[in-house]
Formats: sequence, structure tokens, C-alpha cells
Amino acid sequence: MTPKFTNPRAKNNFQGRTCSITGVGSYVPEKILTNADLEKMVETTDEWITTRTGIKERHIAAANEFTSDLATNAAKQAMAMAGVNAEQIDLIIVATITPDMPFPNTACLVQRKLGAKRAAAFDIEAACSGFIFALEIGQQFVMSGTHETVLVIGAEKLSSITNWKDRNTCVLFGDGAGAAILQHRPGSQGLLTVTMGSDGNKADLLSMPGGGSACPATPESVAEGMHFLRMDGKETFKNAVQAMCGAAQEVLRRCEIDVTAIKCVIPHQANQRIVDAVSDRLKATPEQMFVNLHKYGNTSAASVAIALDEAVREGKIQRGDLVLLVVFGAGLTWGAAVIEW
Repeated sequence: MTPKFTNPRAKNNFQGRTCSITGVGSYVPEKILTNADLEKMVETTDEWITTRTGIKERHIAAANEFTSDLATNAAKQAMAMAGVNAEQIDLIIVATITPDMPFPNTACLVQRKLGAKRAAAFDIEAACSGFIFALEIGQQFVMSGTHETVLVIGAEKLSSITNWKDRNTCVLFGDGAGAAILQHRPGSQGLLTVTMGSDGNKADLLSMPGGGSACPATPESVAEGMHFLRMDGKETFKNAVQAMCGAAQEVLRRCEIDVTAIKCVIPHQANQRIVDAVSDRLKATPEQMFVNLHKYGNTSAASVAIALDEAVREGKIQRGDLVLLVVFGAGLTWGAAVIEW
């Protein structure tokens, strides 16, 4: 079922340009940490992790493998699919909460590693919602005609901020990166609509208190574990389901379609219970839902980007199909997008 309208933002901007994803790619580190491995590290079991999260294993970056390395490898795959070389890239946007360092930004490091000398480069930080936020930002440059080729990446080395003694959080997270090339593709509607939302009143539900101007690194802050991520799991779950369902319903409403028109739904890969709850409320079928969290865990900004790449490469998504991406993250932040592939 095709949406009843032509992308409204394409009609409203001066060139009438749409923005499509012309290539996707992903990368995960070689090392795999299984639930059996975690049983040797903290008081937990494979059964406990699986029944509560759906996660069986996650990939962990090597000590000398950084977020910019993960991002660069994913970018190269997306560039190859799109048939784009480094000289053609006008802009690089990296969504991450685990930059190589506070500055320079990780996107500049990716630029250097790719040899994309013409590109401007910057990071954004919207936690697990980062990839959709970056898509929305990137498409504005394409639709306005400011840039022809934008590289968007979600990349995380969450193992660097995980407390491996906290069984409630260390079982959840993994490392990885996903990337997309954004360009105008004549005859395609591409990114039909994107919605984003935030609620800073609930910022404390999921955070890493240390390392910023509010809590600079000191021996005391390190000893108190302030530089590890912290989460109120119960409240995060409740807010995630509500926000993701609301965002998904909003973009479907804008497109004047219901979920039956969607070929593939790709939710943030955080927890199987969240995925199931969102699926139930949206009335999506199991065949529509694409889930790979059992292999990777929660990779934050990389989550939906890795899943999108896998869905495309596995043939779950074909040209002309409608795809729904929906995310939720710290901030709180959330978002959704409908894409004509």
C-alpha cells in the first residue's frame, strides 16, 4: 500500500528534492561475549539473561579498537553499496555516546580514516535514538540541495562505560556500528517522515553521571563508579514502550497508513520484552518485526542501523517497500521514521 501523499517536505522546499538511503553497512567486533561467559564474571545465568532480555551474546571491541574504527568499517560497507567514494562525501554525522574522546569529534576522526577530505564532520548525542536523529538532520541537507551525499553513522563502544560488576546492566550492552548513505534518488520518495521527541525531566532514568563539567573525573568519582552507565530498568521499560508506540503511531498517521502497509518494522534492539510490547500495541505481526538483539544486545545508537543493514542484506526489504524505524534512548529521547526503500 503506497502512502497517499508525496513527501510534504519535498513539496515545501525550493528544489522539491527527496532524500533516500542509497547504501547501508554495519560492523561488529570479532570478540563475542556469551551469556555463559558472563556467568563466570557476575552472579547471573544464561536462563536469567535470556528470559528477561532475549539476549544470548554481544560483541566486544578490542582494547585498541575504538568507536571511530567501528564507524569507519560500517561506513565503508555503506559506501560500497551506494557506489560512493570518499571524495564524494559532503558531510559526515556520527551519533554516539561513546566518542573516542571529548574532542575532537568522532566524525572528524572517521573523516580522516576514510580520506573524505571534502566533508564537513560533526557528532550528535541522542543516546539510543541517535541514528534516527542523525537521519533527520542529514536529510535536511540533501532535501535543501546543500549537499549531495551525506554519511550518517551510529556507533558505540559501550563496553568502555559498562560496569562489569553490575549484573543488571552489564548483560545488556554490546559494541558495534551501522551506517547509511543519504542522497536524492529521482523517482523515489525515500524518507517520508520522521518524528523526534525528548523529555529532560526524566534524564536521571538512564545516564552516565561522570566525565562532564558537572562531575569531572577525580579519584573519588572513579571510585564511586560515576563513569559507568546507570539505569532504572523498570521506569525505563515503561517509558520506552509508551514513547516508541506514540512515535510510531504519529509517523503512520502522517503517512495516512496503518501498520499493515509496513513491510518491515525495525525497533530499537534493547530488550525482547520491549520489542514484544511495542509489537503488540502496534498490532504488527511477527513476520513484520525484525529482531537481532539476541546476537548483539543493545548497541545504543548503532542498534537500528545494524538491524537495517542486516534486514536489507537478508532480503527482508526490497525496493519500494515501506520500512518503519522506531527508537528510544536516554535523555529521554525517542523517534520514528517511515521510509520508502
